[in-house]
Amino acid sequence: MTETTPPPASPAFVPPSRFAVPERIAVGNQTAAVWQTATLTEIRRETPHASTFRFAVPAWAGHLPGQHLMLRLTAEDGYAAQRHYSIASAPGDSGHIELTLDHVEGGEVSGWFHSVAKPGDEVELRGPLSGFFAWPGDRPALLIGAGSGVVPLMSMVRHHRSHDLSVPLRMLVSARSPEELIYARELGAETTPVFTRSAPSGAAVGRMSAAHVAPLLAEQPPGGWEAYVCGSNAFAEHASRLLVAAGQPVDRIRIERFG
Repeated sequence: MTETTPPPASPAFVPPSRFAVPERIAVGNQTAAVWQTATLTEIRRETPHASTFRFAVPAWAGHLPGQHLMLRLTAEDGYAAQRHYSIASAPGDSGHIELTLDHVEGGEVSGWFHSVAKPGDEVELRGPLSGFFAWPGDRPALLIGAGSGVVPLMSMVRHHRSHDLSVPLRMLVSARSPEELIYARELGAETTPVFTRSAPSGAAVGRMSAAHVAPLLAEQPPGGWEAYVCGSNAFAEHASRLLVAAGQPVDRIRIERFG
């Protein structure tokens, strides 16, 4: 009897920080390097811990859904703090942009926005930045986010709606509870919410799973999905593993992560 050696086990899939994706969208570095003054015009409460801040930026050159910007606050003593924030608004909102910010405990910038900022205040912005996570609206998009990771994805949803695009778009978004689901009032038939702590009566409670992702991969649109994942480090890794296990090509997953 001949004994054979079993083949070595395949290494576990480990998603990198960013997958290599063809056809990245170019960003105009010259425009993105210029700081512009933005005037806060409106504050809208989204959840107990997140609000949307609308700015008038007359010289804003426009952006693509999924891009972000750099924001700078300067104190009277000259101290400056800078943060990267995803753009929530659709590109067609000419002369204005919106940012949706969580109130991070101890955060100097988010703390100022949630506790001090009022309409009429001015900040500095530059951008848009990064073509990696941008969605031009020309391909089917499968959007997966958690918490404030829904912000750049909502820019894509708004763009899809405002232009009445026929290209398929679906979104899975995870939140602790319905009260903490950002943009809950705007979400429509394209969105499936997943609640991890508490849910409406009759809805399941639990982490995003293969049962949420696999059906979307089983019935793909022509040409397949371009997948966009945004959330914490742990969520981005979890969601990308679900996508790959369900058959999504690795080179068609774009990831933005934070934390």
